[in-house]
Amino acid sequence: MSVPKLAYSLNLSYFISKRIRNAERGSFSSIIHKIAIGSIAVGLAASIVSFLVMLGFQQAVKDKIYRFSNHLLITKFTMNNAVEEQPFDYRIALYQQPEKFPFVTHVQEYSHKAGLIKTDDEVLGIVFKGVGKSFSVTRFEEAMVEGRFIQFNDTTYSREVIISRVIANKVRARVGDDLVLHFFQNPPRVRKLKVVGIYETNLSDYFDGKVLMGDIRMVQQLNGWEQHEAGGLEVAIDLNYFRSFDLLKNEMRSNSYSLTKEEAGVDSVMVEPGNTSAVFGFEKDKAALDEALVRIGESIDYDLNIETVRDKFVNVFEWLDLIKRQVKILLVVILIVISVNMISVILILVMERIPMVGILKSMGGSNKLVRTIFMYSGGSLVAKGLLLGNAIGLGLCWLQYHFKLFKLNPHDYYVSHVPIEWDWATVLIVNVLVFVTVVLVLWLPTRFITKISPVQAIRFD
Repeated sequence: MSVPKLAYSLNLSYFISKRIRNAERGSFSSIIHKIAIGSIAVGLAASIVSFLVMLGFQQAVKDKIYRFSNHLLITKFTMNNAVEEQPFDYRIALYQQPEKFPFVTHVQEYSHKAGLIKTDDEVLGIVFKGVGKSFSVTRFEEAMVEGRFIQFNDTTYSREVIISRVIANKVRARVGDDLVLHFFQNPPRVRKLKVVGIYETNLSDYFDGKVLMGDIRMVQQLNGWEQHEAGGLEVAIDLNYFRSFDLLKNEMRSNSYSLTKEEAGVDSVMVEPGNTSAVFGFEKDKAALDEALVRIGESIDYDLNIETVRDKFVNVFEWLDLIKRQVKILLVVILIVISVNMISVILILVMERIPMVGILKSMGGSNKLVRTIFMYSGGSLVAKGLLLGNAIGLGLCWLQYHFKLFKLNPHDYYVSHVPIEWDWATVLIVNVLVFVTVVLVLWLPTRFITKISPVQAIRFD
């Protein structure tokens, strides 16, 4: 078909489609139109809300964990899974010359010490986390709900401690109270510390239920360590540094994809498609952490172990991955429902307009012309549904983001309200996916037109 004929056909199809829509106002077909628009709008709104909430959960929980333990952990290699680490000299190149690792934003030492808190009516097992002056106070202060962070002395260790709200409620302690800590060793040691702050992450199984925070020099003294020894190093990573990976289409292989970073001087990284979908935007953090782990791992001694925070808190990240899978399944179900609805709507429109189809065919109209008429009608419904769906979905997310209308039990969900993470790329992808799926599905019922006989169609009642 030549370009003028094609343009004429499209203009004629659009003109007839528009006249049909105007003529159907107030009729039964208008009700069908509203149902179709409503199904698309509700489906798209549900998809947008689901994805933004999922991303909100992932970001909120990951921020809590990164804030408390950072991204990478370096410890002395041991087969023992005890709470307390083996000491090592933390003055490694990563700590003393972090500028050699441009993707590293912060490095801080830490040590853990198991103990007990004894009160008149409570004996509580705890883990004392010792930190030094290099600790990133600014980042951790987001988790502080009362008081302040500990202040370090120049001559001796600080006798101040930060506890969680959970522990504070159990031992009935407030800011300004003294706590007596008993540490497991031979002979047992006792330390009296002053509570100066209370934190809350809602991750009771990992932090709030057992972890206190104080001066690492107290742990060094209790264990008889040197001043330059610690149980581990926490490393904060600039995740955006690794997020400019490009897929090399010419180097695609059957078992792995070759990724490269745009910045000069950065080595390539192999990402197995079965383990991550970082290229497609869902696990960029995991890919970045894995790459940082490899590079730092090459620079440390053989007797040191490095792991990502994902490896240490496997259960939490598996729970987040489960939420992601459930949202994907929900999107598939929504697309199926919308597709079935649109097929039904187009079939009803075709059945109502069979006489018109017969007249057009008898006048020389092609099957493609008639199909395009109904495609325009369906496309109009899809466009209206997308506009309404975006308004509803983004509107609900905006209300939740600013007013926190829907509350959650933080002990079960790690957050006190339904979180929202604005990701416009995800919103765009969902819109495109819904639009493309529905438009492709519209071709199925319109093929019914090719089987309609002009004579039978004109006589159809």
